[in-house]
Amino acid sequence: MTSILPGSPPDVAPTPLDDYLALCKEACDGEIARLYGDGDQAGGLRDLILDYPRRGGKALRPALGIAVCLGLGGHLDAILPTAATLELYHNAFLIHDDIEDESWWRRGKPTLHIDHGVPIAVNVGDAMLSLSLQPLLDNVERIGLGPALRILRAVSHMTRRTVEGQAIELDWVRSNTWTLTDADYLTMVELKTSWYSFITPLQVGAIAAGEDPDRLAPLEALGRHLGAAFQITDDLLNLRADPDEYGKEIGGDLWEGKRTLMLLHAMRCAAPADRQRATHILAKRRPTADGAISLVELLATLTRRGELSVSGRASIHSFLMAQHVSEPKTFDDIRWLYGLMHDIGSLAHARKVASRHAREAATVLADLDWLPASQHRDTLAGLVDYVHGRTR
Repeated sequence: MTSILPGSPPDVAPTPLDDYLALCKEACDGEIARLYGDGDQAGGLRDLILDYPRRGGKALRPALGIAVCLGLGGHLDAILPTAATLELYHNAFLIHDDIEDESWWRRGKPTLHIDHGVPIAVNVGDAMLSLSLQPLLDNVERIGLGPALRILRAVSHMTRRTVEGQAIELDWVRSNTWTLTDADYLTMVELKTSWYSFITPLQVGAIAAGEDPDRLAPLEALGRHLGAAFQITDDLLNLRADPDEYGKEIGGDLWEGKRTLMLLHAMRCAAPADRQRATHILAKRRPTADGAISLVELLATLTRRGELSVSGRASIHSFLMAQHVSEPKTFDDIRWLYGLMHDIGSLAHARKVASRHAREAATVLADLDWLPASQHRDTLAGLVDYVHGRTR
């Protein structure tokens, strides 16, 4: 791996962590393109599979696996097929999550199901999951049958944990459950986020390098804390980040009614009247990208601008309601929810919990005396610092 980041803008000085992540992404994207071949596929499937990976992203999961493998003396070829698998899983999960969450934007562009429709998006996600099997088979030739089977077992465990976490979160939404503790949230995050984004990438890197199984437990602890800090901070960034930097719709979690640490804290700590109002708002549907529900919000916007009379808006709104269109959330609803979380101290509470887990991750990494000093260990430390920095 070279130490030069190709194509950097001349007025930007990439950090060593930026360089490392960019190189990992380049290697992983090349592996994914190699796996799928260069020929034309039916229905443009190849280009659709490469759509989300080509939109950018930090390739965090491949980088974690590569850093551990190389840091323990392994070779890039030993981890690269698994790194490609992790990236394929990640992007497939994103496609399916976007559909489940009714998200409109991903990495600054319309989500795949908005651009191409739900059936095509589901099929692309399924194709990516199917395609991820081939790299795991390639591991047999690269690292031997034993380690290849251990990686396959780790990925299988990761997949089960991830869908269990997603099932828990979807059940909370379906049942409109809000009486949840921080521990409930962290359990869900460990299943849904930590295993596939941090724990498994770290562990498969060690397996690919030929490490003993007893090395996996501390890597699980490191990944658990990193996952908690990362997800809480990602939820916080969803409320206040620059869309161009964050790459997702700002405030989308509130539109969706996602159970975030700060929103759960607000529901526990709010006065009864505020809790009742919040519950009513969160039970509403989010506006869709098209159709009558989004038109209701458009009418409100036009009225605020003076481009539609109040009486005209009322007439159109009444007509839409007569068509049995369920009431959507409004911008005023979202602003009120944000104000409630801010006033109660829920945002500060979430930052405190995220910082605690980031510090725990740093402590676990410091105790890994069997991982020698190198640029690869420095990358892991840089990632911990990156997560910690996002929590401040």
